[in-house]
Amino acid sequence: MFFHETQTIKPNNYRSSKNKKLFQVQAFSFKQRLVMDAGDRGVKKMAVTSVAAMVAETTTFPIDLLKTHLQLHGESVQSLRPASAFRIALEIARNEGLLGMYRGLSPAVFRHMFYTPTRIVGYEHLRNKFVRSSDRSLPLYGKAVIGGISGAIAQVITSPADLIKVRMQADGLILSQGLQPRYAGLFDALNKIINAEGILGLWKGVSANVQRAFLVNMGELACYDHAKRFIIKNQICDDDIYAHTLSSVMSGLSATALSCPADVVKTRMMNQSASVEDKIKYRNSYDCLVKTVKVEGLRALWKGFLPTWARLGPWQFVFWVSYEKFRQISGLQSF
Repeated sequence: MFFHETQTIKPNNYRSSKNKKLFQVQAFSFKQRLVMDAGDRGVKKMAVTSVAAMVAETTTFPIDLLKTHLQLHGESVQSLRPASAFRIALEIARNEGLLGMYRGLSPAVFRHMFYTPTRIVGYEHLRNKFVRSSDRSLPLYGKAVIGGISGAIAQVITSPADLIKVRMQADGLILSQGLQPRYAGLFDALNKIINAEGILGLWKGVSANVQRAFLVNMGELACYDHAKRFIIKNQICDDDIYAHTLSSVMSGLSATALSCPADVVKTRMMNQSASVEDKIKYRNSYDCLVKTVKVEGLRALWKGFLPTWARLGPWQFVFWVSYEKFRQISGLQSF
């Protein structure tokens, strides 16, 4: 019986069956390699984005601190006298020393470890998916929409770190009045906020924060992407540091103009605490917007515009130039 069954397998059929199995194994291995390569590229993109963002954040953080102080200026009657970035910088240096210019750096860097990779890699994924499905380039309004969506999602995730950063920066104003700061560091702030305001207190001002993130990324990502492709397509310069610099300057201007009002509201909403001894100034983002305009005028919504742009400009330059370079070193294509 055994001899009879073995004889039914012909040599040609055996070779055909063997080749078929070999082809299936090779095809499966090829698919595995594609998945692994895609995973490796994703990890590389997340890693180089985090490093570039942390470098840019550390480099430009003192300007961000000045912007926060300018936006909070005017909330109290005694601070209604005119303020300038230069005078605020002198006060910080006198009261806290040069290291005072980096108050709140740790939560800011921690935030960018997750915020920037989520929005940048998310934007690139959505953009490339659209290009593959439609076989044409994405128009500017399409880039603006997916840029805004990517930024909004990233901001919801990382809003607690942003809130802690704003409050630690605002502690500099408390120090200038001769009072003790509210928080000693990142984890001290995290613990105190949760105890006083609950876990949801970490997402205070999240609506204004998400609105700002949508506008910033709508201007930044869409403008950088579109400007760089325009520069290269029209042969103004190659895909190099010059193209990256020009594109980053344009994206910084558009992002600042769009986001400054939402940034002012976000900063003031996040700075107020919900402890029993502190009176709540703003019920929500809209209430903050109305009260700010009523008390300080419409121009108050663009308070800190120059420091914001002065920070976004260098931030964009440092980030995009280093990011594109890191991608090149890692064997990734240009953004």
